[in-house]
Amino acid sequence: MALIVDIQKRLGSFQLQAAFEARDGVTGLLGASGSGKSLTLKCIAGIETPDEGHIEVDGRVLFDRKKRINLPPQLRRTGYLFQHFALFPTMTAEKNIAAGFRDRRAAGEGTARLIAALRLEDCAGKLPRQLSGGQQQRVALARILASEPAVLLLDEPFSALDADLKWEVELELREHLERFSGPGIFVSHNREEVCRLCDQVCVLTGGISQPVQSVRDLFERPATLSAARLSGCENFSTLHRREDGTWETADWGLILAPGVTVEPDCTYVGIRAGQLRWAEGPGQNRMLCRLERVVEGQRTVTLLLSTPSKAALRMGWERNRLPVEGFPEQMWVEFPVERLLFLKRQ
Repeated sequence: MALIVDIQKRLGSFQLQAAFEARDGVTGLLGASGSGKSLTLKCIAGIETPDEGHIEVDGRVLFDRKKRINLPPQLRRTGYLFQHFALFPTMTAEKNIAAGFRDRRAAGEGTARLIAALRLEDCAGKLPRQLSGGQQQRVALARILASEPAVLLLDEPFSALDADLKWEVELELREHLERFSGPGIFVSHNREEVCRLCDQVCVLTGGISQPVQSVRDLFERPATLSAARLSGCENFSTLHRREDGTWETADWGLILAPGVTVEPDCTYVGIRAGQLRWAEGPGQNRMLCRLERVVEGQRTVTLLLSTPSKAALRMGWERNRLPVEGFPEQMWVEFPVERLLFLKRQ
């Protein structure tokens, strides 16, 4: 089963241009706040209407501007899990779940089945305010599953939870997502959530979607500057080709050794803090940096460095892999060519 989205939507000065295909499994929509993630979900669900484009699920057209097709939300078979779960506050958990069934004759038996499947027996007679965050999420998910959706739409489902609840709730949601047979769309600005829950990911930047890729490729081989930022890369420089054929990282002031291959449309280079290397002295792809500050975390140590051109760099290690006990005021830093990310603007 596949969800195909190719839409445009303008809201004031903001322009959404989202185009991607999601198959069985979970596809993450990853982007910063205001990038159009939730708006994309609302267009799929029928809460918002695109200005142009096409949406279909398993060959069934939900929206097509040219063909004048625009199914109402109740006919789209999309299950939308809102950030705050949107449970009916005066209904018990059992009645909230029952409200999700289109066929009222099936509600009794179906509600009992879902209560058992999501381990909600102790919650059935309680109101939402009497439930924990994890229990509320399970009730909301059960109500969605009661409608037999073809697609699950998950809009930052952990944002309303306290930090100590998120891990438990995430594990439960992952278990239920693995049993769902159709495509799921998971909206988040948190790359760690996407890494743990999603099979593939589509990056949204300023309302424009980038090609869908595997989660592994996003973290190991991001293609664009924005994708690299969202994947957690900390160090970036513009990139210029010199007359002698070598490449210069303009912001860092580093000239790469001859023989480096860069695609013509790559104008930036990036490297993760943990992939910079401590070096004993000068050499190819190395520079002498000044230590500005040491930032110690629970499991990691990050050095804030400045290059000879006054650009800032971050260099980091896990605590149990520190190369030395103390750090000098100046140190040679190596930029391993095999770890450099050569990036397109968009």
